[in-house]
Amino acid sequence: MERPSLEVNLPDTHEEGKLYVVDSLNNLNKLNVCLDESQRSLDEEENTGGAGESMAGSNTRNQYLFFVTFIFTLIISLALISFVIFLIFQTRNEMDQISSRLLSEKRKIEELKKINSIILKHLNQSGIKE
Repeated sequence: MERPSLEVNLPDTHEEGKLYVVDSLNNLNKLNVCLDESQRSLDEEENTGGAGESMAGSNTRNQYLFFVTFIFTLIISLALISFVIFLIFQTRNEMDQISSRLLSEKRKIEELKKINSIILKHLNQSGIKE
């Protein structure tokens, strides 16, 4: 059995003729590929029932979805910002209460120091020693 040759033997053709035949085969192959792709795109348009209308509806739907998502994100962001501001005011109020307590305790400590010094002076004047 003879193995078939992969090369095409063209009898009685010169080199230019061989190049012309190869070029013609390439052009024919390109033509067949282009026809297959265009046929495929025509079939897809027929199956979708008008791709232009479908794309326009899809684009509108995507814009609507984006708008709803954007509004939802804004609402959540505003809620979070409001909560943070509320926490800041609460913390400020707590800090004010703590600082006012500290100031009142400081005054009480100062009064106790004065009373202690008065008692020590009185004890020293009366002659009672520790």
